[in-house]
Amino acid sequence: MPDTNSTSTPDQVLFDRVVEALRTVYDPEIPVNIWELGLIYGVKTNDDGSIAIDMTLTAPSCPVAGEMPGMVQRTVSAVEGVTACTVELVWEPPWDQGRMSEEAKLQLDMFY
Repeated sequence: MPDTNSTSTPDQVLFDRVVEALRTVYDPEIPVNIWELGLIYGVKTNDDGSIAIDMTLTAPSCPVAGEMPGMVQRTVSAVEGVTACTVELVWEPPWDQGRMSEEAKLQLDMFY
């Protein structure tokens, strides 16, 4: 049951919607969404509803490198309240398995 005494700022509401949308985007080769994989390095919400996302891939040679930023942009652009979305593909810091959530590690049976 939600806490009816708490208030959310419009930026927080939009951020939460964007994260929810990002959880629907999957790397086609890995059965875990990009948020839980730790591929999203930053989400910036602006007062005008524009969103700036910094993301990476598991490797520069990833077969979906050319497609993934566009998938993310289309998905986030469809979120209620988003007026524009830019996605920047970054390589620093390099992605590693330590960026994955515990949920992702469980899904991929990576706990030893």
